[in-house]
Amino acid sequence: MATPPAPLNRAESLHVQVARNIRNDIESGALRDGTVLQSTRELAAQWGVSVFTISEAMKILAGEGLIESKSRSKRVVRAPGQVRTKEVRLRQPNVVLVGGYPGSGKTELGRILARETGWPMLDKDTLTRPVVEAALEFLGHSPNDRESSEYLDKVRPREYEALAAAAHENVLCGNSVVLTAPFIREFSDEAWLKRTQATYEDMGAKTVLVWLYCDKDVMHTYVRRRGAARDSAKLSNWSDYIAGIDTSFRPPVAHHLIDNCASGLPLQQQAKELLSRILDGEARR
Repeated sequence: MATPPAPLNRAESLHVQVARNIRNDIESGALRDGTVLQSTRELAAQWGVSVFTISEAMKILAGEGLIESKSRSKRVVRAPGQVRTKEVRLRQPNVVLVGGYPGSGKTELGRILARETGWPMLDKDTLTRPVVEAALEFLGHSPNDRESSEYLDKVRPREYEALAAAAHENVLCGNSVVLTAPFIREFSDEAWLKRTQATYEDMGAKTVLVWLYCDKDVMHTYVRRRGAARDSAKLSNWSDYIAGIDTSFRPPVAHHLIDNCASGLPLQQQAKELLSRILDGEARR
């Protein structure tokens, strides 16, 4: 029997949490313009909340113009701005490294940046998960293992090598690229950061570091909702997991900070401001 999802964080209004997560899905393109949402009851069951909570969340999204009610039982996503009008091509390719703890919103931010620019998005899990799972099973571990020393010492480094190789291939083609991965160990290592920046500089590219900050309660909502098997160990021992991470961490070199907490600006707005800073830097060169 599947383990039931943990309840949503009660420190923030439940309907606001639901609205923010659906908004991020729309802004990242996971929910496309014209998509018909599940019924109120189906959404309530998915989130483990009341139909009233879903109705209140829909009111927020409708007020923002992101959801249109066709009838009492049919709501449609309205996001015509998802269609990119042109590709952003830079004289100097930019390699945007998006890091953050699991559940901080890295993938959503990466998708928004990729959709706005046309730059390839390289997500570590998307690129490497099938091979990683096969390797772990070959080593006698669960394919969902992300905690053992064998995974951390033998498998994880190869994941990041594959991610870097895909980025290098794009840079050699003159493409800017968005990479999304936790990068926790890497962003903590100033020597690694400087080597990476120097490597891309030698290739004629600029490195842009982005760190997503997300408080522990909102992080729990993200991790719980995505329901990935690799997160089961974290969710079953959430208190121990949270006690072992430092949400105040910041990379020790110049970087852009994205606040994906409940109190932060909408992710779409922060992504556009980040892109504006990147393009402004390009224009001044």
